[in-house]
Amino acid sequence: MSEMIKSIAVLIGSAITVHLSYIGYIRPQADVIIAQAKLAGQSAPRDILVVLKDYEQEICLILMLWAIYLILSKCFAILKDKYLFTVDLLEDTVESGDDLKAALSNLDKLPTDTRETPLVETLMASLRRYLITNDVQNTSDAVESSVESLAVRQEAENSMIRYLIWVIPSIGFVGTVRGIGEALSLADQALAGDIAGMTNSLGIAFNSTFVALLVSILLMLLLHQLQRLQDGLVVDTQAYCEKFLLKRISEQ
Repeated sequence: MSEMIKSIAVLIGSAITVHLSYIGYIRPQADVIIAQAKLAGQSAPRDILVVLKDYEQEICLILMLWAIYLILSKCFAILKDKYLFTVDLLEDTVESGDDLKAALSNLDKLPTDTRETPLVETLMASLRRYLITNDVQNTSDAVESSVESLAVRQEAENSMIRYLIWVIPSIGFVGTVRGIGEALSLADQALAGDIAGMTNSLGIAFNSTFVALLVSILLMLLLHQLQRLQDGLVVDTQAYCEKFLLKRISEQ
C-alpha cells in the first residue's frame, strides 16, 4: 500500500510541476513567439516551446515523468539488493537437518526489507520444502517454481508501465485528430488566401504526435533496461539456489 501511495504522490507531483511550468513559462513564451511570427507575416516557427505548448504534450510529459519514476524505482530496488548474491546466507549450513532448521530460523530473523527480497523468499520456500520432504528433487522443483513465480510477478508489475507506453502515443493521436479537425474547420479561410490558421492547426496535429512518439521511444528504452535487470535477477536467483542450497543438500 505504501508503494501505491508513493506512486500516486509522484503522479500528483509530476502533474503540478509540469502544469506550473506550462502556465508560468512554456505557454506564455510560445504565445510571444507565435505573435511575433504573425506580426512578421510568417507561420509559427518550429521552436521547442511552440512544439510543446498544447495540452496533449503536457499530458504526455506528466505521464512520462510518472513512468520514469515507476521504472527507476524498480531498477533501484533490484540494484539495492544485488549484494545479496555475493553473500553466502547459508554458510552455517553444513550437514544435518538441525543446521538447515537453524539456517531457516536465521533467514526468518533477517530485517523485513531483506527477508522480503526474491532471493531470500526463494531460499526460505526451498528450505521448508526440503525439511518437509527430505528430497533434493522436490527442493529443486520448489526452486524452479519460486523462480517462475518471480518472473510472472515481475511481468505483472510491469503492466502499468506498458499501459503508459501504449497510452502516450494514443494521446498524441488525439492531438492529431483535434488539430486536423480544427484545420478542416478553417478550410474556407485557407481558400480565401489566409492559411495561417490552418497551418497552426496542422502544427497542433503533428507536434502532439511528434512529442508522444519521442516520449514513447524513451520509455521503451528504459523498460527494456528494466526487463534486462529483472531477467538477470531471475537467472541469478536460480543460480544462487543451485550453488549454495541444492549443492549442499545433495552432498549430505
